[in-house]
Amino acid sequence: MSGMGSELIGNLVMTFFVSMLPVVELRGAIPMGVASGLGFWESFAAAVAGNLVPIPFIIIFIRTIFEWLRDKNQKFDRLINKFENKAAEKKELIDKYEWFGLVLLVAIPLPGTGAWTGALVAAMMDMRLKRAFPAIALGVCIAGFVVAYATFGAKFLIFG
Repeated sequence: MSGMGSELIGNLVMTFFVSMLPVVELRGAIPMGVASGLGFWESFAAAVAGNLVPIPFIIIFIRTIFEWLRDKNQKFDRLINKFENKAAEKKELIDKYEWFGLVLLVAIPLPGTGAWTGALVAAMMDMRLKRAFPAIALGVCIAGFVVAYATFGAKFLIFG
């Protein structure tokens, strides 16, 4: 494989994996992908795909993981309570607007929102994966377009 092709693959993989990280998610991965030379669709696709990978695992396993961590070490209790309280704060939006509320929670590219938060809220509300995942996926796609358009707009404003 040529150097240019392997660089493209490396940038796609890096964008994919960065978007899997909590807090950073695609809001950080898309600008990073663009900065590394990826185009709009490449950075968007890699970031959306990577952002969605952990979601089923969070929805299905997070409560069990939280219980296991609490059993292993009480110091985790404070951290887990923080996560649960964060999810509880967002629960009102979901209760009010139901499925669309989960889409909105994930789609708004602000701190404290995103796929990880949406999955945590869905898990705390006992939403089934087949109902929660499409809402989260739609929210991730919307957020991806917002971030990609903002990133490319900023890129063209700065670099012409």
